[in-house]
Amino acid sequence: MDTKNMREYLGWLYYQYLLITGIYVLEPWEKSIFNTVLFTMVAMVIYTSYVFVPVHVRLALEFFSGVCGGQHERTMALMN
Repeated sequence: MDTKNMREYLGWLYYQYLLITGIYVLEPWEKSIFNTVLFTMVAMVIYTSYVFVPVHVRLALEFFSGVCGGQHERTMALMN
């Protein structure tokens, strides 16, 4: 894609965003506040997912491996 088509495509995507969210009727300062709040919330969700989801997945895997009959390391060490 050349730059003109890319610019038109990005402009079309932004226009779709304005229509879907309904912020095309807002004044420019209201749009900037809305976009700032939306961007902040999305950034916090991404950060929280990056930091906390792996910990919970590891704990869930440990729990289900114990429930489904997997032996813990301490139990296996006692058997030797």
